[in-house]
Amino acid sequence: MEYKDYYKTLGIDKGATAEDIKKAYRKLVRKYHPDVSHAPDADHMTKEVNEAYGVLGDADKRAAYDALGRNRRAGEQFHPPPDWGSGFDNGGAAGSSDFFSDLFAHVGRRARPGGQVFQMRGDDIHAAIAIDLTDAYHGSTRAVTLRVPQHDAQGRVVTRERTVNVNIPKGVLPGQQLRLAGQGHPGSGGAAAGDLFLEIQFHPDPRYRVEGRHVYTSVPVAPWEAALGATIHVPTPSGQVEVSVPAGSQTGRKLRLKGRGVPGNPAGDLYLILEVVLPPATSDRARELYRTMAREMAFNPRAQAGA
Repeated sequence: MEYKDYYKTLGIDKGATAEDIKKAYRKLVRKYHPDVSHAPDADHMTKEVNEAYGVLGDADKRAAYDALGRNRRAGEQFHPPPDWGSGFDNGGAAGSSDFFSDLFAHVGRRARPGGQVFQMRGDDIHAAIAIDLTDAYHGSTRAVTLRVPQHDAQGRVVTRERTVNVNIPKGVLPGQQLRLAGQGHPGSGGAAAGDLFLEIQFHPDPRYRVEGRHVYTSVPVAPWEAALGATIHVPTPSGQVEVSVPAGSQTGRKLRLKGRGVPGNPAGDLYLILEVVLPPATSDRARELYRTMAREMAFNPRAQAGA
């Protein structure tokens, strides 16, 4: 069956109060009354308006309609879950559409004492959370503030902020989802709340590039460190490490630190990409040293490249 937007029929928004709904209904009933209206579709519109008010004017039916109709558009195909409203007595309206009859055949007054109450699990919430790469290495706890729609005491749909504490487990990767059971939209009639799913994203960090569990970072080295070899200290997401630079290293050489990538089973590797950085020739002494190197080393990098 096709979904009907009862709010659109009455010309109100989803945050309308019960009084707003009643006013809109009375206005439209007067507009399409056969003693007043000469519109050819007056009878049809009167039925549509009555049907819409039959749902939105009843707090229980409105709550059920809102729960099943989130993110629905008028005219799209819609099939409610079987027996979803069996906890209510029959409160159908004569002459209503197939949509109304099928959807609310069992939704009317609350069940008598001893009977079941309408229940429906709350919707899940999907959101994203951005963390630092170090959080994936060590784990952390983050407070996440969500803006979620809720019904207030008057039945209006309002947006409220809710803060939840999230445990970030060690070894999470971008694209993975954390599930927080029961932190989604509240259920109806005492039913369980939905779940909150948080998709992990990493804050951009110019120092690191992450591919799966492998992490890549550039490490600047001085010419003499690259040429003669050296032991240097390098900061990494898991802390500072001591690294041996092999003699004769060139820019672009990769040093692999096994198991130093994002933790996991197995853990990724950390790749240090060497970048030879020349000292600036900003003093007379520095320029003289460069001239000495040029005379005594007779080095032609283009010849080395086969030019």
